Amino acid sequence: MSSTSSPAEKHEVFTAEERAAMKEHAREQKTAAARRGASRAEKEAAAERDVLAKIAGMPEEDRVLAERIHEIVRAAAPGLAPKLWYGMPAYADDGKVVCHFQGAHKFTSRYATLGFGDRAALDEGAMWPTAYAVTKLTAADEEIIAALVRRAVG
Repeated sequence: MSSTSSPAEKHEVFTAEERAAMKEHAREQKTAAARRGASRAEKEAAAERDVLAKIAGMPEEDRVLAERIHEIVRAAAPGLAPKLWYGMPAYADDGKVVCHFQGAHKFTSRYATLGFGDRAALDEGAMWPTAYAVTKLTAADEEIIAALVRRAVG
C-alpha cells in the first residue's frame, strides 16, 4: 500500500505545541525518577512547588485562572496531589490524574480548560463532559468547579 504523503509530511503528525508538551512530560518523568529516594512528604512538597512555579510562569490571563483553580481543587479535594502533567498543573489520586488545568496559551487556544481524566467519577449515563472551557471565574463558577472536583474524587 503506498502513501500519498511525502516523508516530510509524515513527521508533522504532532503540532509544535504537542511536541513541546511531550518533551515537558519526558522532563517530568526524569524529575520524578530523580526524586525516587526522597520521602513521600518531600516528593509531595517538591511536586506542589513545581506546580506553583508552572502557574507563576503562565501569561497573566491563564495564571489568574490557574491560581484560583489550584486553590479550589486543594480545598475541595485535599487528598489530591498536585503534579505536573505534560507541563500542565494537574491533581492526582495515587499518581493517576483526576483533573488538570490547560491554559489557553498551551496550545494557542481561545480559552483555558479544566479537564477531568478517566479516574474522575463524573460518569452520568452513557455520555458526560470531561472538559470545561474557562474564560473567567465567577463565584457561581467556583462553586460548580468545587462540586465537580468533590464528585470526581467520590
